[in-house]
Amino acid sequence: MKPQDNSSAPLLSAIVPMYNAGTSFQAFIDSMLAQTLPSLEIIIVNDGSTDESAALAHRYASEHPHIQVIDQANGGVSRARNAGLAIARGKYVTFPDADDTLAPEMYSTLIAMAEQDDLDVAQCNAERVFWGSGRAKTLIPADRLRSTPVLSGAEWLNKALSSNRYLHVVWLGIYRRSLIEQLNLLFEPGLHHQDIPWTTELMLNARRVRYTEQVFYRYYVHDQSISNRKRTGMANVDYQRHYLKIARMLDEINLRYRHKVKIGPAIYRQVTKEALTVCHALRREPDAAARQAMIADLLDSKTPGRMLRNARGLKQWYQLLLWLSRIYRWRRR
Repeated sequence: MKPQDNSSAPLLSAIVPMYNAGTSFQAFIDSMLAQTLPSLEIIIVNDGSTDESAALAHRYASEHPHIQVIDQANGGVSRARNAGLAIARGKYVTFPDADDTLAPEMYSTLIAMAEQDDLDVAQCNAERVFWGSGRAKTLIPADRLRSTPVLSGAEWLNKALSSNRYLHVVWLGIYRRSLIEQLNLLFEPGLHHQDIPWTTELMLNARRVRYTEQVFYRYYVHDQSISNRKRTGMANVDYQRHYLKIARMLDEINLRYRHKVKIGPAIYRQVTKEALTVCHALRREPDAAARQAMIADLLDSKTPGRMLRNARGLKQWYQLLLWLSRIYRWRRR
């Protein structure tokens, strides 16, 4: 671990969790080395990789003084990001994935925005690229969300969620490190989609945020990613527990901050939305025992109460009441 010499601290620390990035790592590291921001450190956290990406990362670290590699036993993306945060020296931090690519001007643009307007967070747009076909699709269409002036974090998050296209992904932006340290905000180990509660709590504490609709990040989608993997049976039950935990964490965040900042309806609505994900998975689950296990988890975790407390708008209330009636009807007596 390198000592934190803040006298020569970079403007940005890019923390890169890496586990078996394979051949995709080459394109990623090339895009990082092409960044036009000169004041950048790259911290690659090798999370127990067993493929060629680990050796490649160490080779680049030996050739470029602004790259360092942390090796650790496989513990998941949250532990990897937390390990990077522990040694990051930048004024801002970011968290790109090791199998994606970035436009050369991404970080110089976001840093310029942040420095000009004293931002806690600067975010940009991205595009999904589908493996195999190579087809690309803009993540947030311009007709849903345009570039913004400076907003509070709570205002921005409510506006972004209201677009129904925004994703809680930390690779979309840069974040003031001192704010993260002030909040002692870490990623939840072992939780899939841990970006959702992390970005929600950060935004509710951010004073100044800006978004640019410019597309700077390419997010590659493939069938083996955690989000796209097909699951049935008890594997599906286990996976849906992550959404139940996310709903609980979001509800706790809302309760913790409701008297400190104005929480908009879309921020409340996301609690119910995440829990409804489990309901949709329940309907598609072919195994009867797994369906009953998912219903038991929903009820035992007191999720219906959270959904009722956070539902906003006629459409979501209709969906919620419809699903709750189904769940109680399907529950085995």
